[in-house]
Amino acid sequence: MSINEVFMPALSSTMTEGKIVSWVKSPGDKVEKGETVVVVESDKADMDVETFYEGYLAHIIVPAGETAPVGAAIAYIAETEAEIATAKSLANADGAAASSTPVPIPVAVAAVAAPVTPSQNGSNHQPGRVVVSPRARKLAKELKVDLNTLTGSGPYGRIVAEDVEVATGKVQPITTPVVTAAPVPASVPVAAATPAPVAAPTAAPVVSSAVPGQIVPFTTLQNAVVRGMVASLSVPVFRVSYTISTDGLDKLYKQIKSKGVTMTALLAKAVAVTLQKHPILNASYSDQGIVNHPNINVSVAVAMDDGGLITPVLQNADTVDIYSLSRNWKSLVERARAKQLQPAEYNSGTFTLSNLGMFGVDTFDAILPPGQGSILAIGASRPQVVATADGLFGVRQQMQVTVTCDHRIIYGADAAGFLQDLAKLIETNPQSLTM
Repeated sequence: MSINEVFMPALSSTMTEGKIVSWVKSPGDKVEKGETVVVVESDKADMDVETFYEGYLAHIIVPAGETAPVGAAIAYIAETEAEIATAKSLANADGAAASSTPVPIPVAVAAVAAPVTPSQNGSNHQPGRVVVSPRARKLAKELKVDLNTLTGSGPYGRIVAEDVEVATGKVQPITTPVVTAAPVPASVPVAAATPAPVAAPTAAPVVSSAVPGQIVPFTTLQNAVVRGMVASLSVPVFRVSYTISTDGLDKLYKQIKSKGVTMTALLAKAVAVTLQKHPILNASYSDQGIVNHPNINVSVAVAMDDGGLITPVLQNADTVDIYSLSRNWKSLVERARAKQLQPAEYNSGTFTLSNLGMFGVDTFDAILPPGQGSILAIGASRPQVVATADGLFGVRQQMQVTVTCDHRIIYGADAAGFLQDLAKLIETNPQSLTM
């Protein structure tokens, strides 16, 4: 007799609990080795979870929509059909009854979304693997549609619910891909860069569905944000603000935006290049001393539609060319919205950008993310009357930026020097960002 427990896996280093998005298999279904049995929502993404054993899904302990701590049993798998009834009785038994039952053997599970090396266009899609959204998988099971016969219309061939509906004739096929462009996150500083008319999309406002008098439970992502913000309260920080003229950067953006370059990528590149001269701003604190990171990975805060935020990471932003960096950013945003980011794509940042400028915010303070030494808050770019060097008055586009730093390793002079060089780069040599 062999009855095995399926445990909630740890899908990231910061994950303490997971939420069951959907069960791909139902009680009584045959389970093959390496087959996906459940979709789990971790801190920041939805991931397929496979089993290394075969048998029958005998009993689901944690149903879809509920959460369980990492390491907790979420289901039983029986080796044979005859053992399904035993597994069910095991699940319903009290501690005394359970102690007289053979101890279940932990089932090894694997998250399909293991980190892979991004391709040149920013895609982390694994060739040869059918990628299916949780909703599409559930719909296909209900309508008895073989997913292997479908061609996905989502990002990088992902099968979405509409593909299943098209296959069953419920809706007519569309002539353009479901996702034609990456949604622009709340962090893209298009409006912050220049108030002049720019042919660029803006972030859609988040519509609140709050009902007066009702308590809405936090999502898994919101809980992760709460833990991080509470942890940041123990860090002694200081803030330094600076005014930067953006006329040159705005002009460059207008010249190259038709090639797919985003303002987010331009700002991330400018910050990354400046960090080369100020590595202490890219460092972080540890009990053993200062952690000097080998790479400059710039995180950019993005608000999620269903609450919380995520920080997709532009890795090696100082060395990647601006065109590839923009393609990578668009890919990251697409997969962040679909909760398909790999852990390394949202938790490997060494410096963070946060922008509320597109909402017209002039200046604000950003909270330092755990594990990082600095975060830069970007305000709106507005026309300002300034005195020129020849004693006259002129109008310049200016934005306020504020850096928040961990004072255990970074000092005021460090932050000031970084902001001075960042302003010098943006104001006098923005063309260098394209080299």
